[in-house]
Amino acid sequence: MDLPIVYNPDYVVPLPEGHRFPMPKFRQLYELLLADGVAQTEQFHTPSCPPQELIELVHTPDYVQAYCEGSLDAKAQRRIGLPWSPGLVKRTCMAVGGTILTAQLALKHGLACNTAGGTHHAFPSYGSGFCIFNDLAIASRVLQKSGLVQKILIVDLDVHQGDGTAFIFQEDDSVFTFSMHCEVNFPGTKQKSNLDVPLPVGMEDDAYLQTLGQYLPDLLSDVKPDLVLYDAGVDPHVGDRLGKLALTDTGIFRREMQVLSTCVAVGYPVACVIGGGYADDLKSLVYRHSLLHRAASTVYRQYRL
Repeated sequence: MDLPIVYNPDYVVPLPEGHRFPMPKFRQLYELLLADGVAQTEQFHTPSCPPQELIELVHTPDYVQAYCEGSLDAKAQRRIGLPWSPGLVKRTCMAVGGTILTAQLALKHGLACNTAGGTHHAFPSYGSGFCIFNDLAIASRVLQKSGLVQKILIVDLDVHQGDGTAFIFQEDDSVFTFSMHCEVNFPGTKQKSNLDVPLPVGMEDDAYLQTLGQYLPDLLSDVKPDLVLYDAGVDPHVGDRLGKLALTDTGIFRREMQVLSTCVAVGYPVACVIGGGYADDLKSLVYRHSLLHRAASTVYRQYRL
């Protein structure tokens, strides 16, 4: 058995030409993993859209209905930052289903990766920052509701604070939120995670990885989660236009190896999502996202999961 990876063609939806959110990256990531031999077709699992009541474990029924019907007001739509379409609704729900499936596969196999996900700026009653429904929060609630897990650790290494996730679980001891992000970056108003580690602008590989190493092993020992949800945003990269940190490709790969090895070595299953990444050079961006799956495949083989 090889590393389970989740992908659906509906992760890709056409957006107006020139839009700053590169939807084609999802398909190109899938194609790159196959072309480079990182994965074979039989490793890919296809998610389905979750029923609306599962999305409503986190989001208010009014918001879910308004978004799915396309009746959000213009201000709420601008806050999301993506033009509404039926295709985007399907893609949004499919990505949530993908993270739920990834989490289920991680519990079964020890490690699994989505080729989308990480929409951590979505709040219960509104979307924000290209995030519509919070897949990390919904997957957490679905797995808890089904009795598969009780305690969850969310490790959010996207360059932007996981404000929506922090808000959703701020009064809930069953989900521990850890966000390591650039201090001077979106969102302007930060929420309170269980553990926030704000980083200075321009931080490079070694300092970043040393900082991560100061926190993650102790968190695992203290929280003892039934599952780790890992948001592996690549926007801390030096070439990211929204990032403000200075990690290299090598630094990103070392980060993924560090997170996954640290968790798997002590027996904690990890479900990974790709998080944010914004660059004009789509080929380079897709490669950065693939570093998660390359590292996960390596760890999966090393630990014979």
